[in-house]
Amino acid sequence: MIELYTWGTPNGRKVSIMLEECGLPYRVHKVDITQGEQFAPSYLAINPNGKIPAIVDPDGPDGKPIAMMESGAILVYLAGKTGRFLPATDRGKYEALQWLMFQMGGVGPMFGQTHHFLRYAPEKVDYAIGRYTKETERLYGVLNARLGRHAYLPDEYSIADMATYPWVARHEWHEVALSSYPNVMRWFKDIANRPAVQRGMAVPG
Repeated sequence: MIELYTWGTPNGRKVSIMLEECGLPYRVHKVDITQGEQFAPSYLAINPNGKIPAIVDPDGPDGKPIAMMESGAILVYLAGKTGRFLPATDRGKYEALQWLMFQMGGVGPMFGQTHHFLRYAPEKVDYAIGRYTKETERLYGVLNARLGRHAYLPDEYSIADMATYPWVARHEWHEVALSSYPNVMRWFKDIANRPAVQRGMAVPG
């Protein structure tokens, strides 16, 4: 059974969605990042970066346990383990991976900064709000253009979509109206209707 260390954030929910989609048995360990539990020595032994999520798979590639950190890397690992949700062709695989990297390097960090300066910063910083809000809107435009030509970010539902969906699910946090991006809205509703996604989004409960 895979041990999942997580909290109720978009990055954490990427992995719980993938585990649910693959039907892999897993046990949830809550890591309360609001209380600093991610910095406990026992957790740092699993994820030295002190972030969530992380997994421990007792049945690693060589039959030995493996600990994995970084949500994107975990998704790639689970896709490799199960042979699912990463296209089999070289072209399809690289298209999926480039959109996964788009999420990891753009959507997550920029949406996260927008959340911080709109919701959590102790003082209003107009420059930061303007900078990150504009970049968030630009990224939505990129997604909307892509999804106007493809049903999913690659040509088939993949880990790239699982990685991006939980961030778009917080569109209200970054004050984006999905109606302004109709292709994103269509994609979002499609994925939201998947039972495994619904179960994964409810983790850790």
